[in-house]
Amino acid sequence: MGRPAAADPAEASRGLVTPPHVRVALLAASAGGVVGALARWGLGERFPVGDGFPATVFWINVTGRALLAALPAIAVVRRTPWLAVFLGTGVLGGFTTMSAASEQTVVLLDHDHTGTALVYAGGTLLAALAAVWLVDRWSTPADRALLELEEADE
Repeated sequence: MGRPAAADPAEASRGLVTPPHVRVALLAASAGGVVGALARWGLGERFPVGDGFPATVFWINVTGRALLAALPAIAVVRRTPWLAVFLGTGVLGGFTTMSAASEQTVVLLDHDHTGTALVYAGGTLLAALAAVWLVDRWSTPADRALLELEEADE
């Protein structure tokens, strides 16, 4: 599935891969999207959002952003184009749900919970950024230099 490492030796030595075939990418993104959406749905069923702070959607989005930030650090994901699409675009794209975050903010505003809506919207953004920063800090400067050399930060 997908094409392996780039044919150009210069690119291969830097860890670059060619993108997957369009059909493979569509299949990977679709299958991953189903997995991610079902995981999000399951968590929503297990921990339903009540009238207050929508903690389930909040934590889904923060966790998903952290996992998405960690993907480039996994060598097999960097070097397997269809896996990156499956996990990133598919699973984590289906799992995280900024549209639900927006919808929850609107619901809070509609029910005159303006303070909670502002804390939720701003908190989601700040917590997601903090999660990405934390994932980045878990790597060493040498790890980050290697990732940059391999162009894993794209």
